[in-house]
Amino acid sequence: MSTLAVTNTLSSVFLPIGIAGAVIAVVCALVALIALARGAAGLVGGAIGVWIGGAMLSLASSFADDWIPVLVALVALGGGLVLGAAVRVVVRGVLASRPAVAQQAWMPEAQAQPVRMPAPARATASERIRAVA
Repeated sequence: MSTLAVTNTLSSVFLPIGIAGAVIAVVCALVALIALARGAAGLVGGAIGVWIGGAMLSLASSFADDWIPVLVALVALGGGLVLGAAVRVVVRGVLASRPAVAQQAWMPEAQAQPVRMPAPARATASERIRAVA
């Protein structure tokens, strides 16, 4: 089997893998957009971590001389990060004039702090002995 035949056979396998990787990357970019708009930094990091895997899979399509899935994956993350940050700024500006209830839904830092109960007083050894007797 010649090298050209192997390349043609492999390109028919790598192209669907690259397209699947681009789809994974776009979905992760959308998750990153929503998480960034909500202010969930951990979810943004996880989505970008999975996006890296999808982007690497999309590079498989380059063996078939098809660079569109790679470009789609790259543009999706760039657009997701820019739009997510823009939505976050707009939502914070709109919610700044709203009541506190609406702010708590979108801004985790605006949520009320939990009430801390004082620790119960500990009994000394002599008090415990008197309680038993």
